[in-house]
Amino acid sequence: MKATVSMRIWFAFMASILWIGIYLTGFSSTNWLLYLPSIGLTSASILGFCPMEIGFSKLLNNK
Repeated sequence: MKATVSMRIWFAFMASILWIGIYLTGFSSTNWLLYLPSIGLTSASILGFCPMEIGFSKLLNNK
């Protein structure tokens, strides 16, 4: 499942919002759980596929 250009831009935009929030909060005082979606969205924007999106689509299509 390859992401379209608009989805990749959306992933990059959301990742940048999360990274700006982590930066403004402080890298040392941010909870480690906030790094998971920011790293996932960054990799999704670079690689062109989102593993969580594939998982949710398979989960919802099987019902």
